[in-house]
Amino acid sequence: MTFPDPTSTDPMEPQMDGRASSPPDSLDSPELGRPFRLVKYFSYTGFTVILVFTLLLTLFISSQAKDLALSKSEDYGLLLGDNLNHQVFLQFVVPVALRDGRIRLREPQQYKQLDTVVRNTIHSLNVEVVNMYDLEGNLVYSTEPNRAGTIRTDEPGFREALTGRAFSRLDLRPGGGLFNLGQTYALRTYTPFRAEKQFEGAVGKILGVFEIHQDLSQEYAEITRFQWGSLAIGLGFNVVLFFILRQILLRGERIIDRRNEERRKLQDRLHQSERLANLGQMVAAVSHEIRNPLGIISSTAELLEERFRKYEPNDRLASVIVEESRRLGAIVTEFLDFARPQAPRIQPCRVEDVLEQNLAFLGPVLDKEGIEVARDYDLDQTIEADPDLLYRAFLNLFINAVQAMPEGGLLTVTTRPAAGNGQSPALAEIVVADTGAGVDPAAAAQVFTPFFTTKNRGSGLGLAIVKNIVDSHRGQVAIEAAQDGGTRLIIRLPVHPA
Repeated sequence: MTFPDPTSTDPMEPQMDGRASSPPDSLDSPELGRPFRLVKYFSYTGFTVILVFTLLLTLFISSQAKDLALSKSEDYGLLLGDNLNHQVFLQFVVPVALRDGRIRLREPQQYKQLDTVVRNTIHSLNVEVVNMYDLEGNLVYSTEPNRAGTIRTDEPGFREALTGRAFSRLDLRPGGGLFNLGQTYALRTYTPFRAEKQFEGAVGKILGVFEIHQDLSQEYAEITRFQWGSLAIGLGFNVVLFFILRQILLRGERIIDRRNEERRKLQDRLHQSERLANLGQMVAAVSHEIRNPLGIISSTAELLEERFRKYEPNDRLASVIVEESRRLGAIVTEFLDFARPQAPRIQPCRVEDVLEQNLAFLGPVLDKEGIEVARDYDLDQTIEADPDLLYRAFLNLFINAVQAMPEGGLLTVTTRPAAGNGQSPALAEIVVADTGAGVDPAAAAQVFTPFFTTKNRGSGLGLAIVKNIVDSHRGQVAIEAAQDGGTRLIIRLPVHPA
């Protein structure tokens, strides 16, 4: 008797509801990939935004610093112009006018006296050049002795000073080289030169114009260094922040991936449970319909066997029908056990006692097949379980082990305590190992799938029933290849109910 592959699309196979087969939020949907890409992009986007913000903030601060330095220098130039006006008028104009009757800077004595007054006034101050112009724009005095000539009468600063108002202008003097290195900054301040109270009726009269040059290169160089330093600090801060943020996001991404993986596994289990539930309903219905006529066939065959013994003792036809009916009945019972798993009746029991009952029952078979049994019991704890269901589960495991060693071998049964994961209680671990041909790694992942078998005979439900029983006890079951050949089946059951 054969059964369809549970993974086939046969029309007789029960199909799951569409909502289970293609849920709206399926993990295979590409929509779920978008949050992960956003998480990856966020670190780069955040780094770019913070970097641009830092750059703009640095430029703003440096611009404000330059404006502040320029404003202070302008105020300083105005104050210096007033001081020059006062000192030149009192210490040069008045004494020379009283002594010589007129002012002629072409005379060396007057020029030297004016130069002394100006230099004493600007001594130790950050002033490069002081020029004096008459009302026609002629350069009548300069702290640079070799300079001479006139100023353009359309010069904005000169014309503004002639109206009685001061004027300042920042000049950028280019440097040399490819990157214009060595450029300097100079502030020109034009202030009117006025008469003071010593001359009656001449108060406030404009006599000429002062031109004061201040070198701001050092101040601007310090501001530039501050600007680059701020930018470097901001960049370093952004790099550190970027790596910290990236590590946090990568950790969050790993957590999300792990949770999605857990969700995917839970969804796969849900699909498998729904699929097996529908399959179990079909198997239960078919088995129920087969069991009644099978019982009639078996009873009839037994009656025929008794009658044939009287008339044809050597005819085994009826015996074959009886044997096959019983085998088919065992398969139907196995189907019903899988389709309608029993709820465990929990009670205290010892795993070793259940194992010994199985081995005692299978003793004749083990002796016949030449299989030696090795026991390694190291579990002193009593677990809460259903001994009858455990008996059936272990019986299936032992039968599989016997069938895997047709030419004899060693059957090892081990019990030992196993620690939980910190959240689950301690576990009791039972290991059944044989020295048979082993299990194919490709088939190991499917051995607990209903109807999957690598044997010529059997329904493929033995290990599926074992898994159902272990799951009903909130335990775990796994299969692996033994190091010295053969197969190891491992069952873990909680010592106390969860």
